[in-house]
Amino acid sequence: MNTTPQPLPSKPQASVQQLGNAPHRLMFFIGASNLLLAMLWWAAWLVSTRWQLFPLNQPSPYAGWLHGFVMQYQVLPSFMFGFLLTTFPRWMGLPDIPRWRYLPVGLGMFGGQLATLLGAMGFEAGMVVGYWMTLAGWIAGLATLAPHLWRERGTTWHARSCIAALSLGLLGLLAWGAVLLGASPFFAFASIKIGTFGLILPVYVTIAHRMFPFFAGNAVPGYQPWRPMWLLGVFWALCMLHLALELVHGYGLLWIADLPLLALTATMAWRWWPRGKKPGILSVLFLALSWLPIAFALYSAQSLVYVATGTYLLGRAPAHALFIGFFGSALVAMVTRVTQGHSGRPMQMPAAAWFAFIALQVVTVMRIVAEIVPDNMAWQAAAAVGWLVAFAPWVLRIGRIYLSPRADGKPG
Repeated sequence: MNTTPQPLPSKPQASVQQLGNAPHRLMFFIGASNLLLAMLWWAAWLVSTRWQLFPLNQPSPYAGWLHGFVMQYQVLPSFMFGFLLTTFPRWMGLPDIPRWRYLPVGLGMFGGQLATLLGAMGFEAGMVVGYWMTLAGWIAGLATLAPHLWRERGTTWHARSCIAALSLGLLGLLAWGAVLLGASPFFAFASIKIGTFGLILPVYVTIAHRMFPFFAGNAVPGYQPWRPMWLLGVFWALCMLHLALELVHGYGLLWIADLPLLALTATMAWRWWPRGKKPGILSVLFLALSWLPIAFALYSAQSLVYVATGTYLLGRAPAHALFIGFFGSALVAMVTRVTQGHSGRPMQMPAAAWFAFIALQVVTVMRIVAEIVPDNMAWQAAAAVGWLVAFAPWVLRIGRIYLSPRADGKPG
């Protein structure tokens, strides 16, 4: 009888190979990397423009447009594709998506942004290479997700809503491609507006409509989820109305869409808010959601003041209440939740996530204030640097998790 002690099986080590074990690992890691890279460039450009501390040339297309494109079509969609490639099969009771289908999405989104930022720094071919890589990754993602709609037995309206938004996003990407080919600045304007009201906002609200009441129902005793489908339909209609008015520069009429959106989002926040004791990782979802009616209150005020005085007050303040306040805060809340749950860790907010979330609230206020103070560019630069400070510890933490095996030893 052999009594020689057998060595314990070695524990899998952290490695880049872990990224291929699940779509959220790959896409969230890429999204986190894109997040810091994009804002590092933008903060450097703002600082350079305001104080001329180091030379940074004005890129073509214009830096402000490029910032909008990168954030809306490369940074946030990396996270969105990661979430949807994970949840679509679960929503519809279908098999998980194989690795070979989501790897091209990640390569396109990461390589596309990297090349685009190199283009912004002076590498001539970067803009075009980055665009085609992003477009290829986007089409790969859409082609992977869309067939689920006709493979499922029932009808998952949240999935259809997300596919509609991603399809509009493809239209916005094509508009940006037209800009790179020499089309008029209107196409850059259209691409950015489609990215906000046709892509990012509908995807965020669709996911919130499906998941936020569900999470609250699982964590708060006696909570009654309220998520009628008409709510999502009305939201879509109002978003399309806002988008159409933006595209024809109907700023004096935006209140027609934005006041109802204010009422609708305030109702969502009120009806969904869980009363009673709740964990922090749930609270942050609804605190993030509270920025949505604030943003539409600012949009409405801006439009009404324009009607009354002809003054375009507040500038980009409403957009940044939406982007940093809602999109940024909800990103931290949702990605932290998915990361904790899918890595076998406790369902709670770690210190780095709390720091990021709280710091983002400060950054949002700074960016809103930047529109009404004399030294606008200095405040914008400070807010961009604040974004980097807020996100850096959180990105480092989740990045290590995606490179490591699950804490509970399970696959995935």
